[in-house]
Amino acid sequence: MRSAWALALALVAGPCLATDLDRTPLEAATVDGQKVRLFPNGRWEFVDAAKAAAAQKLAAEYPENKTRPVEAQGGLFGGFGRSVMPGDKDYNRGSLNPKTR
Repeated sequence: MRSAWALALALVAGPCLATDLDRTPLEAATVDGQKVRLFPNGRWEFVDAAKAAAAQKLAAEYPENKTRPVEAQGGLFGGFGRSVMPGDKDYNRGSLNPKTR
């Protein structure tokens, strides 16, 4: 009976312990020799701080990397729907029900 419990514990704890080892980024090099860090979630970054800053600045210009500003309203479920920015005629319009106006 003890060996069955030990086997069950090893089967449950084994993958949990293995995932802690996989969380560290890997150091790698691109085809043209630039050093990069590869993260387990698929993200990567340059090891050189100057190249990393230049890459972040370039990536910030793409519209898919721009997030909804804090002062905006709307945007249900992580980007589904319309985000209403301050200054828009629909910003803070309240309820459209005439009984509550």
